[in-house]
Amino acid sequence: MRILIAEDDAETAGFVERGLTELGHVVSRVGAGEDALHVGTTETFDLVVLDRMLPGLDGVEILKRWRAAGVTTPVLMLTALGGIADRVSGLDAGADDYLVKPFAFAELAARLAALGRRPPISDVVTRIEVGDVTLDVLKREVRRGGHEVHLQPREFALLEVLMRHAGKVVTRTMFLEQVWGFHFDPQTNIVESHLSRLRSKLNRGFDHDPIETLRGIGYRMRPHD
Repeated sequence: MRILIAEDDAETAGFVERGLTELGHVVSRVGAGEDALHVGTTETFDLVVLDRMLPGLDGVEILKRWRAAGVTTPVLMLTALGGIADRVSGLDAGADDYLVKPFAFAELAARLAALGRRPPISDVVTRIEVGDVTLDVLKREVRRGGHEVHLQPREFALLEVLMRHAGKVVTRTMFLEQVWGFHFDPQTNIVESHLSRLRSKLNRGFDHDPIETLRGIGYRMRPHD
């Protein structure tokens, strides 16, 4: 696979580059935020290892701009900030996984391998319609009744999960795993707060909420009866 490493610490970057190269990957390296933003939007990679604390633009801002530009490459974010709030903000910006420094190379390699096994976007349905709501994965665009709805990355991801499971119940645990990559409950209202913002934007100007709350169970999206 072709992998981009965006890391300003030369020792860490060199360590990761050597390890990935030994595994047979083709590796490119950048050490500044602006360079990472440029290379990530102008070249094609299979995976990105992105340091959160890059000089210039930080990793979170770079990731937000990549996702806004339609870059869907899986991103593993590296950081020395290990708090739940830090992890949530990184994942919320569009990261696919999060690894706290110091880390073992074996774990980094395993996480990248797992990201690399995800089906490419061409293998999945990229345009979904449920009632009057349309979601285009490639364009990162949502429309309701023909009108564009502007969503943040995690709001978009929540809606995508709901629409891919249209008519079926999506639990809080499913959201945490599929949208944030959590395999544990962080004991926050992160799902509920993001769903509230999603509904506010999706339902503006409409009298029907297509997202149904099933108290104590989860949520379900269905077209207007």
